[in-house]
Amino acid sequence: MNKYLVISALGQDKPGIVKALSKTILDNNGNICDSRMSVLGDEFALVTMVSGSDKVITQIENVLNECQESMGLTIICKRTATRNVADKRLPYNLNVVALDNPGIVHDVTDFLLEKKVNVEELSTSTYPAAHTGTVMFALDLNVSLPTDINISNFKNEFLNFCDELNLDAAIEPIS
Repeated sequence: MNKYLVISALGQDKPGIVKALSKTILDNNGNICDSRMSVLGDEFALVTMVSGSDKVITQIENVLNECQESMGLTIICKRTATRNVADKRLPYNLNVVALDNPGIVHDVTDFLLEKKVNVEELSTSTYPAAHTGTVMFALDLNVSLPTDINISNFKNEFLNFCDELNLDAAIEPIS
């Protein structure tokens, strides 16, 4: 029976980090199931889930703890299980774009929590507006809505909430 390990790695960005980590996992018979990687400023950040037997997972934990320094990374490992979603939920994608201002992520996620909407994935970025160079903020969320939610009402409430904060927003089902 497969066991699962979530690995978080953070360190100064340089070529070859993903290769080194993936080779370590492969050399120890682990399988990468799911990953997210990004460069933030000068830092490399990775979160990945690995599967394997209990022996394989233990081996990977030990090897990664031993080679943190040689890779120049801070690595945190945590055992986990496959996600057991008891209730069915409806997957949606929410996009928000606005002038960059502090608090947008907080305000949007606070609204979602009040509606019992779970955030599954979240990414943000800033970029200069095409003609003015004004710093814009983009927020992209994959969420799961409770099945008992009135989707039409939720969409209207979300769009009205965003309008009040001067945020451009879109909401679409994920197929």
